[in-house]
Amino acid sequence: MELFDLESLIKTIGYFGIFGIVFAESGLLIGFFLPGDSLLFTAGFLASQGFLSITLLVVGTFIAAVSGDSVGYAFGKKVGPAIFRKDNSLFFNKKYILQAQEFYARHGGKTIILARFVPIVRTFAPILAGVGQMQYRKFFFYNIIGGFLWSAGLTYLGFYLGSVIPNVDKYLLPIVAVIILISISPGLIHIIRDRQARQAFLDNAQKNKKKVF
Repeated sequence: MELFDLESLIKTIGYFGIFGIVFAESGLLIGFFLPGDSLLFTAGFLASQGFLSITLLVVGTFIAAVSGDSVGYAFGKKVGPAIFRKDNSLFFNKKYILQAQEFYARHGGKTIILARFVPIVRTFAPILAGVGQMQYRKFFFYNIIGGFLWSAGLTYLGFYLGSVIPNVDKYLLPIVAVIILISISPGLIHIIRDRQARQAFLDNAQKNKKKVF
């Protein structure tokens, strides 16, 4: 989606549309493809130009982000165990539940916060936390921290740059591109450093290539 289309989209859908997208991307399976990072930054920029209220924008996106993650957690906790009931299920192996439980027991808080800044991962992280039976009180605490840092941080960044840099709209496209690159960099670094992850990535690419041809 081109940047000017995103600006037009935000002006068209307004506050409730923005909040709805943030909510969906934060915990609904269908929301993994939505442009959360660029949406927040661009909305913050438009607020600096007087199109939106920065206070209402930050409060609304924060509530939407936290609520979306909570719904994702509830979904994972309720439906997840049924998906993994058999060792050789349609989607995963039962061992992933045990891995999820162990992973979130050790790194749950950090994962919930950092996942906010990684596209796609932020959609599935709360669901996996629910599947892994992470304690909800702990999940909710880190959910609030991560939700605030993500929603307020990116929105205020767009607002600040829009306020201090003359004609910043000329530079929005490269700025958003950098934000997206930074967002996906943790996954790329993990693939480059981790031999097993790199091999899995190559195997999946090879399988997809065979399906195409």
